Amino acid sequence: MNDDNVKGESGSAAVLSTYGEARDWIEGLINFGIRPGLDRIRLLMERLGNPERRLRFIHVAGTNGKGSVCAYLTETLIRGGYDTGTFTSPYITKFTNRFRYNGQDIEEETLLRLANELKPHVEEIAATEHGSPTMFEVSTALAILFFAKVTYPDYVVWETGLGGRLDVTNIVTPVMSIITNVGHDHMDVLGDSIAAVAREKAGIIKPGVPVVSTVENAEALEIIRETARASKSTLYQLGEQFSETRIEATETEQSFRFQGPFRAIDSLALGLGGAHQRKNAAAAVMALEVLRQYNALLVEDEQLRAGLRLAQWPGRLEMVRTEPRLLLDGAHNPEGAASLAAALRDTYSYDRLHLMMGMLDNKNHRDVLRHILPIVDTFVVTQPAFRKAMPAAALAELAREEANALGVSPEIIVEPDWTQALRRLEQAAAPGDLPVVTGTLYLIADVRANVLGLPDSEKGW
Repeated sequence: MNDDNVKGESGSAAVLSTYGEARDWIEGLINFGIRPGLDRIRLLMERLGNPERRLRFIHVAGTNGKGSVCAYLTETLIRGGYDTGTFTSPYITKFTNRFRYNGQDIEEETLLRLANELKPHVEEIAATEHGSPTMFEVSTALAILFFAKVTYPDYVVWETGLGGRLDVTNIVTPVMSIITNVGHDHMDVLGDSIAAVAREKAGIIKPGVPVVSTVENAEALEIIRETARASKSTLYQLGEQFSETRIEATETEQSFRFQGPFRAIDSLALGLGGAHQRKNAAAAVMALEVLRQYNALLVEDEQLRAGLRLAQWPGRLEMVRTEPRLLLDGAHNPEGAASLAAALRDTYSYDRLHLMMGMLDNKNHRDVLRHILPIVDTFVVTQPAFRKAMPAAALAELAREEANALGVSPEIIVEPDWTQALRRLEQAAAPGDLPVVTGTLYLIADVRANVLGLPDSEKGW
């Protein structure tokens, strides 16, 4: 057989034939780990003619809330008549969820074609001193190709993967930067203090590009301020330049009033629950208001109202079933757990609360448990069917220690098989009770697929 018959157009040893092969190739690059830095993505972009320079990005970073802000922005921009690309991670249902145009996933055939375009470049870079581009780097490059060479959106809503300064998504120069909050997550990579994490998140701030922030930690906020000042970037900070005021909240809808530097907007409704979602929505509104004021963005108020109300973000305070109720929330760090606990206290009604949790092995579990254990009657401990899962027995032991320290005594059930754990959770709940599944999004993805009957569900970064 002639070698030319088995090589791709740029000399790559094997052409990908199906969507499944393309996905497996990209996700197989996770073996190269997380390697913060922009060298490899810069090489990829140079080889492709720097397509990212043709696009207008709204760059969103933060420990929690990034995905929700992206959902609010995407829905509102689409309703305003703007073609909108969205790049997010991780995904809950299918790998294609990460690459969206006007609310629709990338087509499998398009993803396959773009993966084949990238593959020879990835393999050639892998043979250099730089080493192989990682899974996230290749996914980011594929997103840029999708937007710059296939769909041509007016705006790209662009979520960071990890941190900001050295995150691969920071290859772009946006028209707007948004930082939702700074908390205790990925501290093994981003630094062992809130200040260190804040410096990484602040790294998405670019010279002269306005910044919207909902950061609340005083130390982190000061770093955001300093970075914005040094970059000569105007900072719009929640509680200072703009604010949100709750009007009312139920299990299915909440509303708030927005006050910004340019105007006030009354009675904005959200379908997503929790006080933290009002802050996320306010960040999106503030960003749109700045673009309206200085970039001639045209979004009517009714389009804004519809975008906010209809925005959905799977696995975040999602009532995935109503009869009987089952609430899903991927609260996998202390800040997320605090928001979940506040929502369960303030928004939801129930007689008894039963909660199932599974975590990865790299999270700040004790602080998560301190928020959750005081409010639950039954605590079902399991483990996700995913690499780096924390063993259920180890998480249960931490839960017992924290329960004793807090002086609370929920019933603790240990069931490593998450499908059996879900049954135990549902069996514990009487009519009028509320069962909740929380923890890593990899567990949330499996439970959601199980409950909704999604047989082709995938999960991962």
